[in-house]
Amino acid sequence: MNTQVSGGHAAVIAFAAPSSRRSLLRLYWLIALLAMVLASAVHAETSPGADEPRKALRICRDPNNLPFQNAKGEGFEDKIAQLFADELKLPLQAYDYPARFNFVRNTLRFKLPGDDYPCDLIMDLPVGFGGGVNVTSPYYRSTFAMVFSKSKSLAGITSIEQFLALPQEKLAKLKIGVIDKSPAADWLAKRGLIDLGVPYQALVADPEKNSGQIIEQDLIAGKIDAVIIWGPIAGYYARRYPDAQLLVLPMQSEKNVKFDFEIAMGVRYGEKAWKQTIEDLIAKNQSKIDAILTEYGVPLVAAPAGGDASSPGERK
Repeated sequence: MNTQVSGGHAAVIAFAAPSSRRSLLRLYWLIALLAMVLASAVHAETSPGADEPRKALRICRDPNNLPFQNAKGEGFEDKIAQLFADELKLPLQAYDYPARFNFVRNTLRFKLPGDDYPCDLIMDLPVGFGGGVNVTSPYYRSTFAMVFSKSKSLAGITSIEQFLALPQEKLAKLKIGVIDKSPAADWLAKRGLIDLGVPYQALVADPEKNSGQIIEQDLIAGKIDAVIIWGPIAGYYARRYPDAQLLVLPMQSEKNVKFDFEIAMGVRYGEKAWKQTIEDLIAKNQSKIDAILTEYGVPLVAAPAGGDASSPGERK
């Protein structure tokens, strides 16, 4: 063998017999691969600033998504964030970015070389969410709800059962707004009522639009008779427009149609102490969190026996 290789394992491999050389080469690369994996794991847990003391509570925020968040800090997630900031004795700061466009990647996980992350906490993620985010313990559980005016085409209806018991000729004339690919569409289809559905997009490119406008602009105006939408949106807008006399009926999950979901917060992987801090804040302030949610009209439901870790198909 004429090749000269200097240094460590490479020199041994170069002068070994062919079969031994192949075995040693495989062993060398295995050791090298293991070293890289271990180094990556250590870096993930000890990356600079991962769990250093915070100078502010920096949330990742959608600037136009009531009742959750907005640029004026008027959403219930804004109020909960302020509660946490007060507990931590830190100023509250927000990095605004529309939730429609790869929100996690462009907020919590966005980092340019030499710069810091722009924010450290996402205020609402469904339990079971992937997407490279470490999800905390949940802080509330809600459900989709049917919303309609008590003074229009569904006057006198006070339950989902009464709605389904309407005469077929009356049901056939109704227009029910549903978010595309939401459980509401499955619920209507299961009962042979899919033709009643008026579809709305789950995510709209225009950052000035949000799901609440289905209630504001279409339901209240009488363009549709009812809408089945995520409960926090339903409850908030029903309270916001008392003159519209909107009734909110929470939907119950059933076989093959899941309406209720647990909502948690999200931090980056590797920030174990920060995640624990947030979970401690949730546990310590759960009664205050519930009070804020109730103030905003969020339908709160108890977890089913045995627990559940499913996640909804849409972020909100």
